[in-house]
Amino acid sequence: MCRNIKPLFNFEPPSSRMEMHDAALQFVRKVSGYTQPSQTNAAAFHEAVEDIERIVDRMLASLETNAPPRDRDLMAAKKRERTAARYGVRA
Repeated sequence: MCRNIKPLFNFEPPSSRMEMHDAALQFVRKVSGYTQPSQTNAAAFHEAVEDIERIVDRMLASLETNAPPRDRDLMAAKKRERTAARYGVRA
């Protein structure tokens, strides 16, 4: 799957509309093969993004877990550490 699509479930604060939109847009780009659709396909492309965004919102609202909510800042810091260890620190 796309590396730009990030997990959105079980975060505090909950995922924003923009995060859901970005994930839906990235998914539609991947599936369609377009980064920017032609004028002919623009309506179908944007409709698909909106549909997927609504489905993601509904799914996230219905999911349940007993795990404590994850901290976005902590997750980002861990990712930076892994990246630095893998690629080295750039000056």
